[in-house]
Amino acid sequence: MSTEADILNSCKVVAIVGLSPKQERPSYWVGSYLKEHGYKIIPVNPQAQEIIGEKCYPDLSSIPEEVDVVDIFRNSDDVLPIVGRSH
Repeated sequence: MSTEADILNSCKVVAIVGLSPKQERPSYWVGSYLKEHGYKIIPVNPQAQEIIGEKCYPDLSSIPEEVDVVDIFRNSDDVLPIVGRSH
């Protein structure tokens, strides 16, 4: 079984659903941290064109490359539909 450390060491492309352009939001902190530490971040936010210097996509299915990890910053009621559409 993989640990969180194993996952983070082997995965380098992280899609962040709900990444906010507002610097005071936790999603922004996480995205910035990951980018500063060598991860490629892919913002998923239909209301923004670019966040933290990266092009935004409206949903996971619009991302044109393979993603290793999906980090979701949404209300818990919104998570199941996001996960269900990503298959």
